[in-house]
Amino acid sequence: MFEIDGQKIGKGFKPYIVAELSANHGGDIKRAKSSIKAAKESGANAVKIQSYTPDTMTLNSNKKDFLINEGLWKGYSLYQLYEEAYTPFEWHEELFAFAKSIGITLFSTPFDESAVDLLESLNTPAYKIASFEITDLPLIRYAASKKKPMFISTGMANIDEIKDAINCCKEQGNNEILIFHCISKYPADILDYQLGDINFLREKFNIEIGLSDHTVSNLAASLATALGASAIEKHFKLDEKDCGPDSTFSINPSQLKSLVNECKLSYEASKTNYLKRPDAEKENRKFRRSIYFIKNLPKGHILKKTDIRRIRPGYGLHPKYFDNVIGKELIRNVENAEPVTWQCFKEEK
Repeated sequence: MFEIDGQKIGKGFKPYIVAELSANHGGDIKRAKSSIKAAKESGANAVKIQSYTPDTMTLNSNKKDFLINEGLWKGYSLYQLYEEAYTPFEWHEELFAFAKSIGITLFSTPFDESAVDLLESLNTPAYKIASFEITDLPLIRYAASKKKPMFISTGMANIDEIKDAINCCKEQGNNEILIFHCISKYPADILDYQLGDINFLREKFNIEIGLSDHTVSNLAASLATALGASAIEKHFKLDEKDCGPDSTFSINPSQLKSLVNECKLSYEASKTNYLKRPDAEKENRKFRRSIYFIKNLPKGHILKKTDIRRIRPGYGLHPKYFDNVIGKELIRNVENAEPVTWQCFKEEK
């Protein structure tokens, strides 16, 4: 368990909901601020942005290694994609101040050391490492050295790569780590998520586990919460406007509000109660079987099998005591359709 801005994250607490703004500001800082406000109003615990420039991310090259030939971003070069999607460094101070003023946590994904330095200057409360950067151990090491909580996505990563990333943090004395189970496909099919891996990762690494959800519904997030995910990250947009390369797999404020409510409900519904029956079931006792008298019988009568039956409702003795009460003496008159109780019989000495 660890905390961000007073919000506890871990087992025994409601899931921490992160709205990933990514490129959905559409190059407009006013839209970015409106999005942050909408996330707050929808019930998210935090908003996450991304901190890079096209030049810190890649080279401005059209060689084949730098061209995207498949998927959602087909036709872009890497530089073109990040030039369209980036959140200018010049916006960061204003966005952090705005988020603080309305009472929602803002943090970011740095993609190089200069971004970490910028975020540190703004007193970011946490760092997120993107799936594609999980192998950039120098970056992870540098961010972890700032002693802030670390969220690390695992898309495309194998067990050894995840282990290396976690060890990088721990070597810096930073044990406040959450691993986001993640599939690096945009959008992703829920069947690709294999959500049972949430429990596998928790058992393997004994740290907090969350879900970075790239599916187009809230089902994966709800299921992950029921499996014990401590945090949910979901791409978020202000409205249905096509405002950036991530908008097609991002949810709007209404859907985000539903996500928050569904995850909270999944959390509450999946708690262990050690099979203590809820009060909601009490009314349905009439549909269980129990032992009832089927005759009017006088005080002193010795009970026979033909005097009682196992029937609905369930307000009499448990059916398992049927043979135990045969041969017992009644200490008072009883009536037909009266429940059989131990108080009807003479105590044996």
